[in-house]
Amino acid sequence: MVYTQVAPMIGPMAYAFALTIPIVLIARSVLAGTKYSPILIVVVFGLFMGFALRHTGMVQPGLKEFPFVVMTANVTIIALIASFFAGGQELYRILRGIEAKPDEQVVASSEELVLGTTSTQFVFIIRAFFLMLGIQGLYRTIAGAPAGDVLANVYPLIGYVGIILSLILIDPKAVVKDKRLYIKKGFLEIVLCLVILLVSAYITKFVKPTIALPQIFFAMMVSASLGAIMHNWQFGPTLRSLLFAGIPVVLAANFLVGGTLIADAFAIEGMNSVMAYGFFGQVFWMFGGMSLLIFLGKANHVRNLAPGMAGSLSHTGLTGACTAGDMGDKAASRAPIMINVPFFGHVFVFSILAMSAQQGEMAYFWGGLVALVGIALTAWSFVLLRKANGSDAAEVKGLLFFCFGWQLTAVFGGLMLLCLGGMPINDAAMAKSAGISHFGLFAAVQEGMFGTRSATLIPFIFAMPFLVHPLVFGMFGKAMENGGKMPEKVVYALGATGFVAVVLAAFMIN
Repeated sequence: MVYTQVAPMIGPMAYAFALTIPIVLIARSVLAGTKYSPILIVVVFGLFMGFALRHTGMVQPGLKEFPFVVMTANVTIIALIASFFAGGQELYRILRGIEAKPDEQVVASSEELVLGTTSTQFVFIIRAFFLMLGIQGLYRTIAGAPAGDVLANVYPLIGYVGIILSLILIDPKAVVKDKRLYIKKGFLEIVLCLVILLVSAYITKFVKPTIALPQIFFAMMVSASLGAIMHNWQFGPTLRSLLFAGIPVVLAANFLVGGTLIADAFAIEGMNSVMAYGFFGQVFWMFGGMSLLIFLGKANHVRNLAPGMAGSLSHTGLTGACTAGDMGDKAASRAPIMINVPFFGHVFVFSILAMSAQQGEMAYFWGGLVALVGIALTAWSFVLLRKANGSDAAEVKGLLFFCFGWQLTAVFGGLMLLCLGGMPINDAAMAKSAGISHFGLFAAVQEGMFGTRSATLIPFIFAMPFLVHPLVFGMFGKAMENGGKMPEKVVYALGATGFVAVVLAAFMIN
């Protein structure tokens, strides 16, 4: 009996591993020795690989033949729990004026195992894959699987295999001060992630009769709060792996799934408008926001721009690049803070969107009111940033206001524009999620907040605008090579171009 359950599971899990992990490793190899983020290549390679698999007839749209790839694509929330926890820690330390203790637990290996990837980083990537599958397997075993889930009978085994493999994957070339303690901390962090998932799921179910808030919102609240309480906790292997490789692995799986949907999605009525806004929205909200930071905030440095835009847009790719260290140490330490603060504003975001989803149209009054608050907060952030004069604490304070304000402006300003142009709220949610690579809204759509159709299409809709990311990460890479400073005129030109394109796209919806 056990063999009949295990045997069908090992093959598909191995296929998922073979499809997703090489994408991350190849991306790191291609950009080895440069200042550019590997996510730049994960985007393109993942989409084209998915498209090639579908075009050759090897798979059906949505990669239904590879349920473990789909499962990996749907564990965004687990990757983000680590970021929220780290953000809660950093935010508490800043507010209380506490300096983090030096991390002397591990000295990572600097020896390359694969071009562009050290042995420690290699183990982090593999461990992140098995961690997310293992935690999700245990979560589904306890909380129950959705109706029709093809993996429903094997979730206990997925959880067992994933957790066991992740626990024993410790880089032998890294110097670990106390290996037993390190492994114990990794296990406790797994339990912590599982508890956060279960508690957030219970709260979501409890408040659903009143307001249908998505699980990601409560997961953020719980994990950030625990991070503040456990502000002295030095990361074990679980959180280290998820911070370094969780988002890249999830994105690789999503782009694979999205690539298989390309041909079919273009044939669906109304999707051209959704994808047009998603594509040009990336240009406007990213480079428009950077233009404001540079021109009005006088904050032209990657240490401000990268975490500022990652937080203000809840931007998946840029968040992954920052937490992985691709944008420098300052951006890496600031990014978890910046992605947490706007999420406290998601009580407005998800409340109003849940109300809009239930009534089938945008709640214009509340949406417009929140957008105006966002504009006011954004304007105040520029006053703070101009007075910062390079002070770390002052820059962080200004960026916190910017992230909160620009998030509200981008989400509700964009949604109001789309809905006034005639786009249905469900399609507008997909377009908005894609237009700013918003991982919270993406996870909410994945969970079915805007219906089954949107949940099915979101991997492709979310992935397509990532084709703009060669430009996004190209600009950040150029800035890294230029001492952290962005070419101002190019940023202004891109922001203006994006603004014109977004307005045109909104007016052409009908």
